[in-house]
This record gives sequence, structure tokens and C-alpha cells, in this order.
Amino acid sequence: MKGSDVVITGVYKSFGDFRVLNNVSLEIKKGEFFSLLGPSGCGKTTLLRIIAGFEQPDSGTLTLDGNDVLSLPPNKRQLNTVFQNYALFPHLTVFENVAFSPRLKNISNTEIKDKVNEYLKLVRLEGHAEKKPNQLSGGQKQRVAIARALINEPRVLLLDEPLSALDAKLRQHMLIELDRIHDEIGITFIYVTHDQQEALSVSDRLAVMNQGDILQIGTPQEIYESPATNFVARFIGETNLFDGTVVKAEKINVQGAQEYMVELEIPELGIVKVTTVDDVHAGQVVSFTIRPEKIVISKEKPATKREDINLITGIVDEPIYSGFQTKFYVKMENALFRVIKQHANYSDEGPDIRWKDSVYLSWSALDGYIVEVKS
Repeated sequence: MKGSDVVITGVYKSFGDFRVLNNVSLEIKKGEFFSLLGPSGCGKTTLLRIIAGFEQPDSGTLTLDGNDVLSLPPNKRQLNTVFQNYALFPHLTVFENVAFSPRLKNISNTEIKDKVNEYLKLVRLEGHAEKKPNQLSGGQKQRVAIARALINEPRVLLLDEPLSALDAKLRQHMLIELDRIHDEIGITFIYVTHDQQEALSVSDRLAVMNQGDILQIGTPQEIYESPATNFVARFIGETNLFDGTVVKAEKINVQGAQEYMVELEIPELGIVKVTTVDDVHAGQVVSFTIRPEKIVISKEKPATKREDINLITGIVDEPIYSGFQTKFYVKMENALFRVIKQHANYSDEGPDIRWKDSVYLSWSALDGYIVEVKS
């Protein structure tokens, strides 16, 4: 691997009386595509700026490959940053923008030409070398910025919301390009974003942040399927979230692992079954979540006799058809339940369930999740 391990331990940072980072610790592995994900103001950009050397923490440590780098200026840390606003020199061509840093190092013109062409090829801009930035699209400008950062051969590339200025389709294309570039060069990428889909799409692992704290670190699948807190469950995708009281918890074996089959009394839903690895007890108040796409919606009562299947009824309050799926808002006595039905083939080209229909909602106890034990 060409990248560096990045280890952050016990980092605090305040601006005046406002604490931006609160005892932040994380380990980023060599060659990993790691994302810092969270809403605006959560501290992710401040953390990136500390890694880059543009800010100093109030306390804590930062090491690259085991070496303390907090005392080093940005240009001595073997990393480079790609900014949201590209930061290109408008009066220079694409070639000269990418060549700017090598020219400061007294590298020969022949070597500079070879290196610039190599990195323009990497970002697929070979035919644009003589253009000025104002002749480029937003995606092309961002690729110039990436090439300019990579030509310095950093061991860590920091990307601060690099796609936020692009439209939705171009963002998707650039995500694929970023993933390809990462795979080709193999260095450590640290990517800051507030967009959940971006982070889930390209990250090997990600950290979800809020109000200066890291709430959960894991793979995209772990974060989505097993959120650690109510905030993570709500922030990553869509979900249904309810508080309930544990009525009963029994030990069971699920694929050779010991878990608990739990019955919850949820005021809005009644008795709901859910499996969990947490040791919960009768009388505890917990938060329960179930993703909309895990739920089966039908006008006919399901015929299954499986004991782990939850079944509730409601009235369709609002169906929203969007081509590849239909989202249903299903009204119960004191709650609105979100359900997503995917359209997988031609026969599903339109919803057969409509406004005001009475429906059954069912899901497996394995698909729900207890995200917090409150008491």
C-alpha cells in the first residue's frame, strides 16, 4: 500500500466558547477510502483541517504511520487537500495548474511534462491541457484539482466536500471517477461530506459525526443495517423509529450465534418482535427502528405462519410513485409508517395499492433493530 495510517486520539477543538470537536479518536487504515459524514456544523471539516495542518487542536494527538505530525506545517505532512471550490489559478492553463507544484521543486521540464501528462491521463483530461479553467465544466475543474493534488504524490489525499458544487448526475459520475482513481493509485483517501449516499457509495469505512462527537464508525453496511444511535438511524437513509418497552427477551441461536428474541410494547404499533445481540431485560425502554424497504405491503393478509413475522394494519395516507419504486405513507391510529416498494420488473410498472386503501404491513424480526437502550 502507498498510503499512510492516520491515527487521531483524544482531539478537542474549540473556537471561543464553542466546542467543535469533543474527544475525537479514530484510526484510518493505510490505503483506505474513509469518509467523515455528518450535517453542517458537526465538526468534520475542522477535523480535516487539523489533519491537513491548517488548524491546531486544543489537545490530542495526530500521527501518520506512527509519527507525530502536529508540529509539522501542511507542506511537510505528505498529504494534499482537494477543496470544494477547486482553487485553480484562472490565468493558467490546465497543464500549468497541474505543473505548478513540480515547478517549485526544480524538476526538469521533460520530467514535468511526463508527470503532468501522466496525471491528466489518470483523471481523463488528456485533451484539455491547453484550456483555461473558465473553458471547463465543473466536473472537469474538479478533476484538474485532483490531478494537481496527486502529482505531489501524497500518502494521504484529503477531500473537503469536493462534489457539492456539482449537479446530481455529475456528482454520481465523479463518485465513480474518484473510486476508480483511488483503486488505481492506492493511497489513503479521507473524504468529508454531508451526503449519505456519497459516503455509502464509495467508502471502505465511514465515521458519522454530530455536534463534535463521533457517533459510529463502520462499513457502509454496518452503519446502514445496524445504526448505533437514533441520530445515525435517522441521518443514514430513511427509517421508521419508535420508542418501546421490553416485555420479554428470550435467548435464541441465529446462524450459530446467540441473540435475543425480544417482544416490545410500542404504543403506536402494539407488540413487535425484534432480534438483538444486546442483553436487554423486561421493563427497559428502547428505541426500535425498521427500514421502509424491509417492509412488505399488501392488500391481502399474508398467509405465512412464521412466528418471527410482525403484522400490523393501516390506511394508505399518501402513495408517491417515482418510477423505480413507490413510497407509501401508511397511517395508523397514532403514527405514520413509511414503506418502500421496489419495482423490479415490468409487471410492477405502477402501484396496485392506492390512496385510502386498507393494507397489511409485515416484516421479519431479523430486519428490525434496537438502536438505543434508554433505561
